[in-house]
Parts: sequence; structure tokens; C-alpha cells
Amino acid sequence: MENFKTVAIFTYPSDYAVLRLLLEHEHIRHVFQNETMISVLPFHSNAIGGIRLKVHVDDILKTERIIANLNDSANLKIV
Repeated sequence: MENFKTVAIFTYPSDYAVLRLLLEHEHIRHVFQNETMISVLPFHSNAIGGIRLKVHVDDILKTERIIANLNDSANLKIV
């Protein structure tokens, strides 16, 4: 995990469902840290620090472009 950096933090798994599909489609190496813990204890998300999207350093720019495209869309927002 030393070559992975946090790119975004989410509160709930539903906040990044579309993003996950896009990352997998682009074959971007990524991990959603704390995902299982927050799925079990959803009201503890803020106390745990949220679900952190960690991306390999080689894929950070591509990931940021994907997130920016989602935020620019009129119908989809990454919270």
C-alpha cells in the first residue's frame, strides 16, 4: 500500500458506486479503505474517517479526470 495515495474520501458506499465501475472499467488500481467497517457500522463513518479511495500513484491523474467528469455532469455528483 505504500505506492497508493488517498484521492478522495466518501461517507457511504452509495456515494461512489458509479465511480467504482468507471475505475474498474479503466483498469485503475484502487482500494476503498474502511469500506467493510462502514458497511457494518454506517453511523460511525465520520468517527472512522470515512471511506478513503486510495489509488496507485501512476493512476492518480486519470482518476482525478474521471472524478472531475462526474462532477461536471448535470445528473451525477460525487459527494
